[in-house]
Amino acid sequence: MNAMKNSLKRLFVYPSAVMGIVVALTLVVVAVYAMVTIPYDEAIRLWRGGEEVWYQNPKFAPPAWINLFTSKKYSESFSVRTTDGSILKEVTPGEEGTSTMSASYTFDFFYDVYPQEMILYFTAKFSEKQPFISMEWLTPDGRKIRIANLAIAPKQTYRLSQDEKLKTRLKSEDVIPALFSDPETGELLKGQYQLLITGAMFEPGSDIDVEFVFHGQVYGIAGTDQSRRDLIVPLLWGAPVALAFGLIASLGTSVLTMVIAAVGTWYGGWVDELIQRITEVNLVLPFLSILIMIGTFFSRSIWVILGATILLSIFTGSIKAYRAVFMQVKESMYIEAARAYGASSNRIVFVYLIPRMIPLLIPGLVSAVPTFVFLEASLAVLGLGDPVLPTWGKIIEDANSNGALYRGYYYWILEPAVLLMITGLGFAMLGFALDRIFNPKLRDA
Repeated sequence: MNAMKNSLKRLFVYPSAVMGIVVALTLVVVAVYAMVTIPYDEAIRLWRGGEEVWYQNPKFAPPAWINLFTSKKYSESFSVRTTDGSILKEVTPGEEGTSTMSASYTFDFFYDVYPQEMILYFTAKFSEKQPFISMEWLTPDGRKIRIANLAIAPKQTYRLSQDEKLKTRLKSEDVIPALFSDPETGELLKGQYQLLITGAMFEPGSDIDVEFVFHGQVYGIAGTDQSRRDLIVPLLWGAPVALAFGLIASLGTSVLTMVIAAVGTWYGGWVDELIQRITEVNLVLPFLSILIMIGTFFSRSIWVILGATILLSIFTGSIKAYRAVFMQVKESMYIEAARAYGASSNRIVFVYLIPRMIPLLIPGLVSAVPTFVFLEASLAVLGLGDPVLPTWGKIIEDANSNGALYRGYYYWILEPAVLLMITGLGFAMLGFALDRIFNPKLRDA
């Protein structure tokens, strides 16, 4: 045990080990943060949610931080509403139960690219007589543009770009650019804009609330996909999924392989022969092809894939490597001493044989984690990932199916790809350092 502690202390001598530990700990922190801030049920709801969940987000929006690296500034998205006071609203009572409502929102627009869309979501409270609203748009050069006059249903959505009457008034098929342009030069007009909404209510207790959604060209830290989903959700939740899959598969495979090799070596005879023949058959089986068949014809559940991965990874060349070492340990003097004082076969296998292999097990276990992380991501990219879980591989698969590279949405692929590379590099560096510490052949290298 002391030797193990001393060996682990030597880790910090190697810069690669320190970097690997930092990466691994960072991934663990991110995984814990994701599970605490976005519980599993909420993450699934967000990932599988449609327009009703992500209506505030624009489609195919790069992350907002790209404005730091480009000369052209892209408009950022936002959402404001009367219910939380971000849109100023004033209700004035009138005669015979009538009332008027006025709401306004002012914002600065100093970007170089037009927004994608502007949408108004109205919620009206009334018994029989529908409220009536009028909307106006004030530009930085003092122009006042009438947007629309309409009666409001209990729930109503108004998209400025789809209003045919507004297109006629603006004399343009592209409403959004027309609202943000100088009518004489056609150039984008920067400055302060204001949305004015006035409403008339004809019954006591009637009310109107409005939400103004501004779909810019960029959004948030990670951007959005084709379904308006914020990519920060799968990027965060990809960490616990990747770590769980990689660590469980690596630990399960390594431990079971070592135990089976030890049992076969100790008992010998037909037990050892059976294990060796199974290993030789398994070595020629197409590993990835079998997993693809399982995902295609049986189940794409991550737990089914994980179980199949462990089963197919047990009987590999590692069994023969462990067997060769166990054959040497089996002839050691302390094993003979254990047999002499009457130790049972199980005790010899699990107390005397296997513990001697733990120093060789640890580097291989750590180095194998990226292999299984990449395997899960590869299956997801092929469309065989778990349909429920948000993972890094699923992001890449969605990006690929929507032509992200051809359409210039590089962030969509680069973000999960970079996280996969960092994960692989971190565990690989840590595994190499552990191998130098625990492997006698490399210890003095």
